Amino acid sequence: MVEIEIRTTLERFRRFIILNTCYSFIPKGYLQDPSIFPEREGTQGRIYVEALSKLDLGTIRDIKFVKAYEVLGVIYNSKSGNTNLIWRQVKGNIGKVTGKASPNSIVNLIEAGALPKSYVKRVLAELAQKAAEEEKSSETSERT
Repeated sequence: MVEIEIRTTLERFRRFIILNTCYSFIPKGYLQDPSIFPEREGTQGRIYVEALSKLDLGTIRDIKFVKAYEVLGVIYNSKSGNTNLIWRQVKGNIGKVTGKASPNSIVNLIEAGALPKSYVKRVLAELAQKAAEEEKSSETSERT
């Protein structure tokens, strides 16, 4: 899993959640309306939208769709437990996303426009550098 700490818009984070959970069955009208969010109850795979006001639009499969006004935060936990991300409002529709993401979630964050490719390249370079350093240190310890 990769630690994430980025700024992105609420709409891009909403698109990410939809790509990760319900893209195959979300009604087109809901997909196009930036105020409609998926929510899911339970300990595994919980999705919760913290807003000043929410209107329940109905449930499809295990996803409840809500129309949210004045969103303050969004909590996303994948069913597998490999992704735990929180979007918190900073100013207007801009927020900060923090948490850990699986490889599949990283792909969907990029697809949704929430995660810039430059960020991914930087993280991959850091991981490669750590791996090279660990390899050097294990070679050194094997020699002694």
